[in-house]
Amino acid sequence: MKHFQPEPRGIRSATPEEIQAGLTADVYFVGTQQILEELHLNQTDVTAEIFANHPGLLAGVEEALTLLEGLPITVEALPEGTRVETKQVVMRIRGPYKDFGVYETALLGILASSSGWATAARTMVEAASPVPVISFGARHVHPAVASVMDRAALVGGAQGASSILGARQAGQMPAGTMPHALLLMVGDTVTAAEAYDRVMPPDAPRTVLVDTFKDEAEEAIRVAAALGSRLHAIRLDTPRERGGVTPALVREIKARLALAGYPQVEIFVSGGLTPERVAELRDAGVSGFGVGSYIAGAPPLDMTMDLKEVGNRPVAKRGRIPGITPTPGLVVRLKNGVPQSL
Repeated sequence: MKHFQPEPRGIRSATPEEIQAGLTADVYFVGTQQILEELHLNQTDVTAEIFANHPGLLAGVEEALTLLEGLPITVEALPEGTRVETKQVVMRIRGPYKDFGVYETALLGILASSSGWATAARTMVEAASPVPVISFGARHVHPAVASVMDRAALVGGAQGASSILGARQAGQMPAGTMPHALLLMVGDTVTAAEAYDRVMPPDAPRTVLVDTFKDEAEEAIRVAAALGSRLHAIRLDTPRERGGVTPALVREIKARLALAGYPQVEIFVSGGLTPERVAELRDAGVSGFGVGSYIAGAPPLDMTMDLKEVGNRPVAKRGRIPGITPTPGLVVRLKNGVPQSL
């Protein structure tokens, strides 16, 4: 195998221009284009279908359409946020293969990753309902895709995102509290909370982390006494080394806050959450969840693209049925490369 000198580079993520140029494609799609041109088949019209190999929640459609916009093709797709079943067609593309074939790798990656994140978010949202879920997953993925992951989480039903770009692209304000680093630098929870209260915008909810130095209930009462009615919530992120956040801990803190005269203070929980844990914690009285690793670490919702027509002739590889797959719900989103209003 021939070895190449690595390209000098800092941040290694592909730029939009590199994706558009086909540089993230599997190389055999480039070779395919060259062979079809040699055989004078590069102008042949085809119909391709992308389908899901597992059930889940569809996301990434808008980004995929952006990649294909302006090409002389017509694209039908299911709406973002549609629940899909195994083998269900999520997108159909018609046009000359030479104009979109090289994008198969990128299209499948966009749809698979986004749909996997959205599916995990929806699972969490349903487990936590009616308590809101905020996406805290940016730290678990490469920064190049953090905003993509956050958008997929919002498609899945998350009510906010912690990353600045992810929230901004969704037209929201980023949601967050404070890190342990701030408290460790300041050295005292109440001192940090008071500084947070002075510096943050007046309309930003005051949510204070209380698990850094002392007993969580004790710290919660100290912060509530210092901030009074300005304190919206306390955040629990107790590490697994100390048993994590448990329903019993939540109930104790709520009871002690109420006895101290602060029953209005809500409890926000983050750290190692699963659907089973959020359901138990919701029942114990938690008012909000920050979910990171469960969403960000979700497996992609595997997607496949097949040619189903070449010219007007139905085709398919062995094991698949030739011809167009009847799929209710597909909507024309691009016509000759031009976006169509819904």
